[in-house]
Amino acid sequence: MRLCQFDNYRLGIVDKDLIRDVTEVFEELPRLRYPLLPGDALVAALPELREKMVATANRAPVIPISKARLLSPVANPSKVVGAPVNYKKHLAEVVADPNLHHQNPAHIQAIRQSGLFLKATSSLVGASQGVVIRHPDRRTDHEVELAVVIGQSANFVAAKDALRFVAGYCIGLDISLRGPEDRSLRKSIDTYTVLGPWLVTADEITDPSVLDLSITVNGEMRQKANTRDMILGVPELIEFASSFYTLLPGDVLLTGTPEGVGPICAGDVMQARIDRIGDMIVLVRAK
Repeated sequence: MRLCQFDNYRLGIVDKDLIRDVTEVFEELPRLRYPLLPGDALVAALPELREKMVATANRAPVIPISKARLLSPVANPSKVVGAPVNYKKHLAEVVADPNLHHQNPAHIQAIRQSGLFLKATSSLVGASQGVVIRHPDRRTDHEVELAVVIGQSANFVAAKDALRFVAGYCIGLDISLRGPEDRSLRKSIDTYTVLGPWLVTADEITDPSVLDLSITVNGEMRQKANTRDMILGVPELIEFASSFYTLLPGDVLLTGTPEGVGPICAGDVMQARIDRIGDMIVLVRAK
């Protein structure tokens, strides 16, 4: 199943080039009262809501995807977790390029040594919302990644059990302002986490370790790789992350980017693609 959120936070099932509007299933979610529990209520309820969604889709109004404004398919993650230098060729690329390591190549290490980082949830947008360049005087780069959406609370999860904690997968763009500051600051700028174009539920991607991914900018191929090239695969990343903090329903794990990162500027058009998920077109604009 492919689930999207669109327009004014309506919920849809993607059916080829159409969206079937199943927003009415929101009525099945528990009524929330302050203080709100952390995590995304819709993602947490997906197993219980799936049958209702399918039944609703059969009689739902439809709109063309081309007419919809695609938002992030996850509205309320408690955290977005990033995996730096998780592809061997990207690690070599970062060490070799002063624009990427900021005159400090000794501090660039493989993921087990460098650890993970957090991105502000306020940086999260969908494909149709685009990326806004906040500091045009500095270099801003694209990074295409497989995004994993957690489906249930995960704490000290072993890699062998990790995939059963996954709700689904999206394309992720981890947009990065270059500079000497901490990663979390430079990557948490508004619109610098793009998620979409929809959530593909985990039953449709049984093995996330064999997916081709790529991104073009204005038609030029910039990054192209396969998730088999990751240093830590999805199960190992979930094990690693959940050993530091509890992952909650809706939390997003960005799994790292391959070699080929490059600059973007206002007016550029990015097109990202991941096997079994689809294509996502994202415009870049000035603030």
